[in-house]
Amino acid sequence: MSFPELELGSWASDIRGRLVPNQSLAEITWFRVGGPAQLFFQPADEEDLGFFLRNLPAEIRVTTIGLGSNLLIRDGGLDGVVIRLSARGFGGAEVLGESRVRVGAALPDARAAAAAAEAGIDGLTFYSGIPGGIGGALYMNAGCYGTETRDRVVELRAVTRSGEIVTLTNADMDYRYRKSNGPAGAVFVSAVYEGTAGDPADIKNRMREITERRESSQPVKSRTGGSTFKNPDGHSSWKLIDEAGCRGLTVGDAQVSELHCNFLLNLGNASAYDIETLGETVRHRVRARSGIELRWEIRRMGHFVEGCEVREFLDGDVFTGAV
Repeated sequence: MSFPELELGSWASDIRGRLVPNQSLAEITWFRVGGPAQLFFQPADEEDLGFFLRNLPAEIRVTTIGLGSNLLIRDGGLDGVVIRLSARGFGGAEVLGESRVRVGAALPDARAAAAAAEAGIDGLTFYSGIPGGIGGALYMNAGCYGTETRDRVVELRAVTRSGEIVTLTNADMDYRYRKSNGPAGAVFVSAVYEGTAGDPADIKNRMREITERRESSQPVKSRTGGSTFKNPDGHSSWKLIDEAGCRGLTVGDAQVSELHCNFLLNLGNASAYDIETLGETVRHRVRARSGIELRWEIRRMGHFVEGCEVREFLDGDVFTGAV
């Protein structure tokens, strides 16, 4: 499918970044599924981003995506504007002292950890075990192995929906488990993290151990979106999924990973409908067995294709997929 082209007006000629109508989003998400963006925008820098948002009519929807790791775009795509920051304009790292580093929102988490390690800044090693980029980590309070983003970030720089460049504190974000509550519509462009002084060799060794542990226990080389469901209080999602008999479960070409049950895989030709239906099937079976309702950690967005809508827990819908 495709969307009608957005008419922006004469001011669009002053944009220095990249504008692409009906850009396929399947090409840039880790699942490799999903429909197009009505208009795709990659700003040249934060001034270009601010100019764009100031001039964009308020009624046009704006969606920001990162590296596409923790994301499921539905098959009908996204209307309005989809913003994705480029590595060239937003992927830098700057050491600010013996314990602080500023990183761009388009920088992959693992590279942020590596930049801190190279400078002898300890405390960001957990990022070496998280797929995705800093922008997504700031938005969802990403974390693993006992440390979360909120434990290390001290300052964030963002561009608001009105185009204003603002500085936010950790407290402004009201961080919770896998959730933040910062300014609505703000696009994060960089952040300052604080760790502690450490030995680069020791930090790198621990990062290597995290990477090896992740690669041995998670399907990191598959088409996946990372951890699918949040851990309920006092429980591990993967154990609940396994106990409900969902290990290896398939819908179309989507599968629950046999290596780690909290990962969904695109075996090659899955649609977003297949993946989301599989996720809701898992939620249905876990609830039926344990009474616990799993919550999605992966962000799902966009339009369903008509006739291929997915209901929560499959409630009110007759499931006809291949399981």
